[in-house]
Amino acid sequence: MLVPPPGSNSNEYGIIRTFASDEERKSFYASPTFLAWKEKVSSLTEGEPTYKELHGLEAFSGIKPPLILPAGKWPVATYLGVVPVTIFTSQTVGQFLKGQNYFMANLVGNACVVALLAWVVMPLVTRILKRWLH
Repeated sequence: MLVPPPGSNSNEYGIIRTFASDEERKSFYASPTFLAWKEKVSSLTEGEPTYKELHGLEAFSGIKPPLILPAGKWPVATYLGVVPVTIFTSQTVGQFLKGQNYFMANLVGNACVVALLAWVVMPLVTRILKRWLH
C-alpha cells in the first residue's frame, strides 16, 4: 500500500497489484471478489478510484516519481544502480565482446546493462533506499 509521505497534505493512497499478464489483470478486476470489495469500500473513498499502469523506474518500487517523490531522488537512485552495473558489465561482458563489431557489441552490452538494472539492481537499490525515497 502506498501512503502519502509524512508532512504531505495529500489524501491520495494507493494499492499496488502485479499480474503475470494483461489477461490476468482483466480477470481480476472483473472478478466477483474484487467487485464486492470495491463496493464495500466505496463509502470510504472520495469519488471513483483511478487506475494507473506503472512502467520503468516507477514500477520498481511502485512509487510514481512526479506524484510522491522529489524528482531529484530518482536520478540519484538510478546513478547508484547504473555505475556498478556498467563497470561490472564492461569488465565481464565487455571483455568477451572485445574485437567484435562495434554496433553488435554495444547492442549486447547495453542489453545486459538494462536487464541487470531492470530485474536485479534497481529493485535492490529501491529496497535499500526505500526510507530515503519516501
